[in-house]
Amino acid sequence: MESQAVSPLFFMFADMETLKIDMHTHIIPEKLPRFAEKFGYGDFIYLDHHRPGFARMMKGTEFFREIEANCWDPDLRIREYAQFNTRVQVVCTIPVMFSYWAKPQDTLELSRFLNDDIARLVADYPKQYIGLGTLPMQDTELAIRELERCREIGLVGVQIGSNINDRNLHEAEFFPIFEAFQELGMALFVHPWNMMGFQSTQRYWLPWLVGMPAETSRAICSLIFGGVLERLPQLRCNFAHAGGSFLPTIGRIEHGFNCRPDLVAVDNPVNPREYLGKFWVDCITHDPVMLRYVLDTAGVDKVTLGSDYPFPLGDLEIGAFIEEMDLPSATVEKIFFQNTLDWLQLDKQQFV
Repeated sequence: MESQAVSPLFFMFADMETLKIDMHTHIIPEKLPRFAEKFGYGDFIYLDHHRPGFARMMKGTEFFREIEANCWDPDLRIREYAQFNTRVQVVCTIPVMFSYWAKPQDTLELSRFLNDDIARLVADYPKQYIGLGTLPMQDTELAIRELERCREIGLVGVQIGSNINDRNLHEAEFFPIFEAFQELGMALFVHPWNMMGFQSTQRYWLPWLVGMPAETSRAICSLIFGGVLERLPQLRCNFAHAGGSFLPTIGRIEHGFNCRPDLVAVDNPVNPREYLGKFWVDCITHDPVMLRYVLDTAGVDKVTLGSDYPFPLGDLEIGAFIEEMDLPSATVEKIFFQNTLDWLQLDKQQFV
């Protein structure tokens, strides 16, 4: 609503020198239908609001995670962001909500519910929020149809998982979806989920510490070696958590391509290093040394400010360490807003 778009919350950012857009944040509706009861099966997530300002995310009868009101309250999020001079948040669902395992029509209904909620948020707060949707990726036709609808309701891109029910992203059934992304000009954000080896790595939080970086590398390698990025050069991909383990192991990946082309270069003869600078990654490294490496490897035009807010494994100071790295001011501006605007094909004037 226009009245909210110019609310006093907006003016708390008036003195900020540099626009900051956090392109990796997660959000969920405050109230979720009991989809398991509606559909008659499955461990669809629901929220148990067990005390004020908090809710338990439940997968059936299994506790998944406790979340706070900043997972759903837009004004609270804006106030928290203001502490770190951040004006705009790109929001997408929590990956556990993907529900690719469900019947496609049911995942579509869930996706529509989540996408409509984000679209309303963007409409109510057009200077503070940018929306990414979610799709029933297990069904090509339904995914393309919902992608088209996402664009119609004001979302500028979509978040997908690093694999779809353990099928890698190069598989033939996903190519028409990626083709539709390119044709529609929709941005793609790939986030790790359904981590490989999950059942055997429960101790020490290893799925999140080891599995997630590996999952993102799995996704990038699949899109490169499967020829998806080669066939769709205008596809605008951004990968979570600084690209996971892909960039730190690009030397090994390239060496494997060179020494065993019979195993690696079977669908795409182009050296994987050639794709550096052709996709975006966020800056979530928690390490200035690694971020310098990522900037050198991916390119200063392809690193975007991300936090993974509001979850504790994220950079909840929203790039504060970047301001202490003595980077050129032009590089900081690229990270803080320009690269995200380029990825999403948006104009700075929409947010100032």
